[in-house]
Amino acid sequence: MAHDEVDEVFAEHHARGSAPSLVWGTFDRRGLVRTGAVGRDQHGARPGADTAYRIASCTKSFTAAAVLALRDAGRLNLDEPVTRFVPAFAGVMLPGRDAPVPTVRMLLTMSGGLPTDDPWADRQEGLSAGAFDSLLRRGLTFESIPGTRFAYSNLGFALLGQVIEQASGRGYRDVVTELFLEPLGLTGTGWDASVPASGGVVVGTRWLDDDWHALPFSSPGAFSPIGGLFSTVTDLSRWAAWLAAAHDTDGVDEPGAPLSRASRREMQQAYRFVPALPKHPTGYGFGLFVEEYPHTGTVVSHSGGYPGFSAHMRWSAPRGHGIVAFGNATHSRLAVATTHAFDRLDAGVAAKPTTVLPATRAAQRSVNDLIRAWPDDPEPDVFSPNVAVDDAWDRRRAALAEAVARIGGLAPATADDPGFGLGADEVSTAPAHLAWHVPGRAGRLRVEIRLTPEHPPRVQTLTIGADLVQPR
Repeated sequence: MAHDEVDEVFAEHHARGSAPSLVWGTFDRRGLVRTGAVGRDQHGARPGADTAYRIASCTKSFTAAAVLALRDAGRLNLDEPVTRFVPAFAGVMLPGRDAPVPTVRMLLTMSGGLPTDDPWADRQEGLSAGAFDSLLRRGLTFESIPGTRFAYSNLGFALLGQVIEQASGRGYRDVVTELFLEPLGLTGTGWDASVPASGGVVVGTRWLDDDWHALPFSSPGAFSPIGGLFSTVTDLSRWAAWLAAAHDTDGVDEPGAPLSRASRREMQQAYRFVPALPKHPTGYGFGLFVEEYPHTGTVVSHSGGYPGFSAHMRWSAPRGHGIVAFGNATHSRLAVATTHAFDRLDAGVAAKPTTVLPATRAAQRSVNDLIRAWPDDPEPDVFSPNVAVDDAWDRRRAALAEAVARIGGLAPATADDPGFGLGADEVSTAPAHLAWHVPGRAGRLRVEIRLTPEHPPRVQTLTIGADLVQPR
């Protein structure tokens, strides 16, 4: 049902005149689950999952991954200044006497001090290496001290392309192709309109004078690291699912993986707060935005916008499902539609319950025994010393007796209920935390514990309270 709602969102978005065509796909950690498309391409054909569109700034995730792969290989350090790799930057005047030279990490996290530059940068893709050096030698404008605040900078990622070339001794596009496109089987992904996508390549458009007008493709160049890739729903879903799979707690690094699970998780952490975005607290990781949904956890995403094209990819880090979507129109607000579709999908996917530690279950059983027969001196191996200091045992025993009286006494334990209340109404916010209920005759007790970080762990928090049955 949730997938039907996803299709409806994109169909409605297309019906509002957002683009000549839209394609999308939902995926989980295993890969593509379902695809959809509306509209027609320049030949009057319906695009599909293997039709290539420009993915624009979704390319930044590939750029960031290449930087981390070179870091993992010992070719660079994230905290090195960019001048080590881009000599022309040495002549750039910094915005203060004590301002640091932007580091690789600052550029990855959009905190290099440079201003937001989308309209300008979108037209710079084909800039030659010599022209890029000339740009730097003329000087740059900063709007903040490097390393102090977020500002979305395409120029910063163009600089990372130069870092990749100098650290690897190879061209940026060759590095990304050899590290990721080929090993991951992204055969419909490439750097220009000759990409061998089996469904062909869609031409980008913009709405002008009451009609859609085709736009020419720009050529690869020094700004390709900001958004130069073409890709398909099949391929970008595979890429996003591979990134998301790094959060699978049962997973291991596959032999010969182009980037370790640890480094892929590193990409998907929030390092720099992003102000003024709606709904959820948001930060920027390495080539990816990171949001915190209040009930389902971390959501990772990136949008792409280029003359003639829009793209968006979004997935749940803890649960692994997500959406990629493309449209062949400038400023189509595709990110808004994809976010809406993802929220529908997210609401329809059953949450994976927290897996509590075996020690948490053992502590739960010990506390249930304690509730039915409180000893004079509770077992020291179960509780951390702070528990008795935080509230003395005699006070806790008196409070428990009062709570049991308020619920009319405890219900008898049965052989079928060895946990005295374990069940669907348990709550666990972390593996070392658990809250549950113990049934009484006129209500129930609510019990909550949290374990210490020592080994073996002990209970450091114990709360017990009466939960009365409400009259009908």
